[in-house]
Amino acid sequence: MWELPLPRWEAKFRSVSLRLGYIGNICWAFLFFPVTRGSSILPLVGLTSESSIKYHIWLGHTSMVLFAAHTIGFIIYWGITNQMKEMLEWSKTYVSNVAGEIASLIALAMWVTSFPRVRRNMFEVFFYTHHLYILYILFYAIHVGVAYMCMIAPGIFLFLVDRHLRFLQSRQHARLLSGRLLPCDALELNFSKTPSLHYNPTSIVFINVPKVSKLQWHPFTVTSSSNMETNCLSVAIKNVGSWSNKLYQELSNSSLDHLNVSVEGPYGPHTAQFLRHDELVMVSGGSGITPFISIIRDLIFQSQQQESHTPKLLLVCAFKHYADLTMLDLVLPVSGSTTEISQLQLQIEAYITRDKEEPPRDSQKQIQTICFKPSFSDSPISAVLGPNNWLWLGAIISSSFLMFLLLLGIVTRFYIYPIENNSDEVYDWSFKVLWFLFLLCACICICSSAIFLWWKKQNVVEINKQIMNVELFTPERSPGSWIYGSERELESLPHQSLVQATNVHFGARPDLKKILFERKGKDVGVLVCGPRNLRHEVARICSSGLADNLHFESISFNW
Repeated sequence: MWELPLPRWEAKFRSVSLRLGYIGNICWAFLFFPVTRGSSILPLVGLTSESSIKYHIWLGHTSMVLFAAHTIGFIIYWGITNQMKEMLEWSKTYVSNVAGEIASLIALAMWVTSFPRVRRNMFEVFFYTHHLYILYILFYAIHVGVAYMCMIAPGIFLFLVDRHLRFLQSRQHARLLSGRLLPCDALELNFSKTPSLHYNPTSIVFINVPKVSKLQWHPFTVTSSSNMETNCLSVAIKNVGSWSNKLYQELSNSSLDHLNVSVEGPYGPHTAQFLRHDELVMVSGGSGITPFISIIRDLIFQSQQQESHTPKLLLVCAFKHYADLTMLDLVLPVSGSTTEISQLQLQIEAYITRDKEEPPRDSQKQIQTICFKPSFSDSPISAVLGPNNWLWLGAIISSSFLMFLLLLGIVTRFYIYPIENNSDEVYDWSFKVLWFLFLLCACICICSSAIFLWWKKQNVVEINKQIMNVELFTPERSPGSWIYGSERELESLPHQSLVQATNVHFGARPDLKKILFERKGKDVGVLVCGPRNLRHEVARICSSGLADNLHFESISFNW
């Protein structure tokens, strides 16, 4: 049987291994765009950073498979051609094989810890290991050189701009006003914010509590409405992990009167698309109700505006236990602002799946409201340059990029070129890459810091005014609940309206097919947030073709 000559087979094998690396480099060119939270590109295609995380995951898996095949392919090639010494080659004039191998090992550690089973069960391992991306970029750049770095530089450049701006925003502790501890092991934190900070419902913020963990940042859903609560931002946190459990225990400490918290964001959709529907059905499971709370609050505000279209609203929420009903207390803000909700066509159907009846009153816990003392070292949450200031973000990107090109040209012309021109040696490959990365990071830091600090100085009057008025938004202690417990608080019209709009079903699950098919509106938006099985069930019902008025949209924070 005729076979190809070995040298030709070796050459083709090497060529395939090399091209696998090229394709992986293309994946890397797009890898950082989805994780740029304040991106000016994602909104152009209707995406947010949290909804595009899946693309980052897909690109990461694809690039890792390609790079693994690229690395293994070259090791095999060196083995069959008796060139294993190439594995220890750190060339001064060409590709550094050792740097590529170090990058592969770092990437492998990041890849293994990013799989769902490891990430969800050992989140801290995933979190800390994923920060090795800094070393990975360094050794990867040394391996491929400046020419191929230019291909992936735009994504890394925008990511570094966003990362530095988030760093600048998080250096200042946010002014925490109060917290609510719910009997269902959930809590709500209420922060002071500047009136100019605007965000849409279902937005998220990233929170760091140094007393719990100095390094960890966790995303949480914003439950407040920037239209209704112009001076306050609220987030809901479910006690489901070690970090949230430590925070819950910390807030349970009766002697706590101040807590340092840093905040990044908020990030979220740039339009309130749910307003376009005639009727809105929101289906939630467990803590999946939190993004819908911000929608309800925003619709309450919209219903009070003249000539404003507000869709009819149905909230179908499923909870495991009766105590979980206290999540519905978050529908009304703790700030004490009186709100008329009778104009909102709201109906709430709450299903308790594991409890057959209301438990005895003496076994029921009460909601705890905690007020924190203000500190002059804290400041209200203000808009970071990005979604609220596109022009300033554009100024940072353009000025830092122009400065980078100018400095790179100066270094190349007056430092690197004379060395190569006056000697027979080529300037060190690794040092060229280090100059490239250093100038890129330096220009981003200088321009971002300068414009951010100048912008903050221009807005210091608004921030100081908010600090002076912080006492106006401090809530009163109120341990009661409007729905949880035998004696419901009906002393105000908002509470009364919510109680009348709520039906509680014990020991039952919602018949979603019946509920959705009974919607007779011409344009019914169906939003669902909760476990994967719940989202898939609602998606199947809406796509069954039995009702052409249902328009499905999933809200998922699981990745």
